Amino acid sequence: MDNDSTQYRGKISYINHEKLFATIEYMKGTKPKSINFQFTEESLHKKPHQFRLGDVVSFRTKLTDRGDKLNACDVKFLHNTAIDLLIQKAGFENRFSGYLKKVEDNYFIKEAESYILLPLQLSPWEKPPAPTAENEMIAFSLLHTDKPNALAAELFSHSYIPEYKMALQHFKNEIDAEATVTRISQHAVYLGLFDNAIQAKLPLTAFENETIKEGDPVQVLIVHLTPDRIVVKRVVA
Repeated sequence: MDNDSTQYRGKISYINHEKLFATIEYMKGTKPKSINFQFTEESLHKKPHQFRLGDVVSFRTKLTDRGDKLNACDVKFLHNTAIDLLIQKAGFENRFSGYLKKVEDNYFIKEAESYILLPLQLSPWEKPPAPTAENEMIAFSLLHTDKPNALAAELFSHSYIPEYKMALQHFKNEIDAEATVTRISQHAVYLGLFDNAIQAKLPLTAFENETIKEGDPVQVLIVHLTPDRIVVKRVVA
């Protein structure tokens, strides 16, 4: 039957992230089979699911556009035992080892034991890994362990730009910083701090009854700072 309405169940045994296809191993009756399916960049990085090695999935089969072979379609993630084990381990000790990979402009880490490929989440103010680190063993921890579909990795040791370290000192010591207006929208004024290395924004209401333009200096106080987010408030003399 060329286009089969039967729901099959199998496990992803191979993924080619560059060509965006994967192979599913499954049983058809008593015979082991394998079948490929194409996925998109959206399914690799975003919703509905980031497919990984070891994923147990359900699927149907259909002929390719050329009509010469069957491909899997309507592929749906069911569970991944290896992911569950990684999350359990992270609850005790959130430190893992893996190999740094780069696919186009995106970094990933392949966990050393399970070969699970995890997207590497870098801070906006973190130096990217050096090219010499690619395919080398690196220590990392897991992020978003409460959301398995959004599971990601972060480097265990970070290398932040000097301007972020300056921002941390201003934040901890409650020191004002001078920012420069870089853009103005209908609702916000965008700012560059520390030679425009750190970006922040203020609501347009912070400048009520004032004329503000790009390039203007603004004194601000950093009231919240993490590796992923900065919040500032305006300081008016």
